[in-house]
Amino acid sequence: MPSTHSLEGISISYVFAFLVAFAIVLILIPPLRKLAFRIDFVDKPREDAERKIHREPIPLTAGIAIFTGFVCAFLLFAREETSQTIAILAGSFMVLGIGTIDDWYKTHRKEFPALPKFIVQVAAAYLVYKSGIVFYGFSNPFSGDVVMLPEWLQLVLTVTWIFGVTTVINFSDGMDGLAGGLSAISAGTLFVVALAKGQSDSAMMAIIVVAVAIAYLRYNKPPAKVFMGDAGATFLGFMLGVIALDGAFKQATMLSLLIPILALGVPIFDNLFVVFRRLRQGKPIYQADASQAHYRLLSTGMKPKQVVAFLWLVNVCLSMMSIILLLLNV
Repeated sequence: MPSTHSLEGISISYVFAFLVAFAIVLILIPPLRKLAFRIDFVDKPREDAERKIHREPIPLTAGIAIFTGFVCAFLLFAREETSQTIAILAGSFMVLGIGTIDDWYKTHRKEFPALPKFIVQVAAAYLVYKSGIVFYGFSNPFSGDVVMLPEWLQLVLTVTWIFGVTTVINFSDGMDGLAGGLSAISAGTLFVVALAKGQSDSAMMAIIVVAVAIAYLRYNKPPAKVFMGDAGATFLGFMLGVIALDGAFKQATMLSLLIPILALGVPIFDNLFVVFRRLRQGKPIYQADASQAHYRLLSTGMKPKQVVAFLWLVNVCLSMMSIILLLLNV
């Protein structure tokens, strides 16, 4: 059993990691916001009022601040193996980079092709897989035996999970405060799960994501002063996918596989619905429309703040369900 002093040291490191990441994002966003106006890196309102709620140009540079805050705190406090640290940082940089290019195209009223984004995001997930952060299998709750999946299936499921979470968080970034809040709630849940399982590395990454997401919300709460764009949203999604693999999916039983899925419940279930709907209608998956839950709720007459609060609440409820599953040890 770990000594009281070592446990105190670990818990204090979580606090310091949170504070460092939080402070960096909070400090960096204002100057990056000014830079965005200077170089015209802003999201401009369009006539498609169905999807664009804001009416003023909004800077798209918060993703850079979020990434910087995470990396600094991660390098200072995380204790991952060197190969995994390199893979996580390289993969997250790739996702941030292609997202930034996509955002730049959008600021100039152009569409960046979906294929390069897909290739880069899958390659980033593959880097993580090669570093050893892998969905190996699960344990049988009745016999206790570990069911190891074939290597090819481990690869497919690992890459699909990371790419999928990267995508659903990005798809959820449609209203002020929504994706940042959902990311903070999900990361907080994964932090609790990692602590309960004694997985300090996963817990450290999770608490840093909570910190950068909350700091971002300081400037993204309605009415938003800054957006994180595809760069920030895909980065947060990428990290949430990695954290779940590095923590909640480890030593999971068939039923406890639901824990990380419920922790990310709102973006996962909503965007599965959106994807199936677009496929049924013959539309490209990446084609933006107003089929996400937040747009559907807006169409009922709810105000934007009410929609965001409602979806936060739903994600909190799903997260509580995931923690109950954890406590039941099923």
